[in-house]
Amino acid sequence: MPQYSLTVNGAPRAVDAWDGDMPVLYALRNDLGLHAAKFGCGHGQCGACTVLMDGKATRSCLVKLADAAGRTIVTAEGLGSPEKPHPVQAAFIAEQAAQCGYCTNGMVMTSVALLRANPKPTREQAQAALAGNLCRCGSHDRVLKAVERAARGGST
Repeated sequence: MPQYSLTVNGAPRAVDAWDGDMPVLYALRNDLGLHAAKFGCGHGQCGACTVLMDGKATRSCLVKLADAAGRTIVTAEGLGSPEKPHPVQAAFIAEQAAQCGYCTNGMVMTSVALLRANPKPTREQAQAALAGNLCRCGSHDRVLKAVERAARGGST
């Protein structure tokens, strides 16, 4: 069986798979037990499956496992811990930006990528960055407040 090597959350990982066309999302969830990235639409349109691949927000449902081999992937599990959340995760908690929580992974990962590229985005830039992350709960205003809080270093 072919084996694909990835670096996931800072550690080398190997995934055995017959089908290299399998979405890397399935490898993360089913083979590596990382469940933060969610299956939403399966077409890259909702953002629930977003991870950081080589530092960029990437829809993991669209990337083939074979194409992810040799690349670096960070999931929400790799950002922080419940005891010490990443500043963006802490800002989401402080702003109560997660309602049902299904889309939160994608929102957090996209926000992390945004703040790495642009540490002080305007609200409009944050809206544009998050435009591809769908939320049915209507928490976008809280998400934007969380991004603003994280950009300020966590202060209110």
